[in-house]
Amino acid sequence: MSPSLSFANVTVGYARHPALHHLTVTFPSRSLTAVIGPNGAGKSTLLKAAVGLIRPMSGRITCHDCRQRDIAYLPQLAEVDRSFPIPVFDFVAMGQWRRRGAFSAFRRDDDEATAHALAAVGLVGFEGRTLDTLSGGQMQRVMFARLILEDAPLILLDEPFSAIDDRTIGDLMQQVERWHTEGRTIAVVLHDLDLVRERFPRALLVARQCLAEGPTAEVLTEANLAAARHMTEAWDDHAPFCAGEAA
Repeated sequence: MSPSLSFANVTVGYARHPALHHLTVTFPSRSLTAVIGPNGAGKSTLLKAAVGLIRPMSGRITCHDCRQRDIAYLPQLAEVDRSFPIPVFDFVAMGQWRRRGAFSAFRRDDDEATAHALAAVGLVGFEGRTLDTLSGGQMQRVMFARLILEDAPLILLDEPFSAIDDRTIGDLMQQVERWHTEGRTIAVVLHDLDLVRERFPRALLVARQCLAEGPTAEVLTEANLAAARHMTEAWDDHAPFCAGEAA
């Protein structure tokens, strides 16, 4: 069964300063959801809290019908350390550790699965290249190949299409849609509203809190987008707590 992910009155932030307030929202089973909002709206914070990289200050995050190991997370490309000269093949193959365990030996069929994942993202011939020699688009293809091997039912992608060319975006978007067709639950942080309108059936609009969620056409209204811009621009970053916690 494909999992769902729910946030119940979740407040999360950094150094006790809230960045995302009183969020109550659900990513339904088998859904494909774009997470959108202005810069600084809390989109990346939401995903990091979901995978346990940030502990919520209040509220509860629940992955229904899944365990933590069932969540695959793609961070922003700028957060990936590419300085270590590991070959592409070895880096992608590590996506199988979810099933094999950190100390299990790889088998012949694991090598074949790695080769198939690289072929699926258009990287045949890149197996021996090291990460530090790749372009941004090539590196993002590598990250997607590794996600294919993780084979997780819940996939969270943080700005996977930033600073890459249109062809790569098209190829990787096809992989996202394949995952969706397979019945996985997917949430993707995005800035391209045209792409959201064209390819994502659901959207979640945040601006330090949830402003709207549901079918994309109902979320991406001019009124909602204007409210999101205003909420972020008007927010007091020096406030010690949010209004809901003041009492």
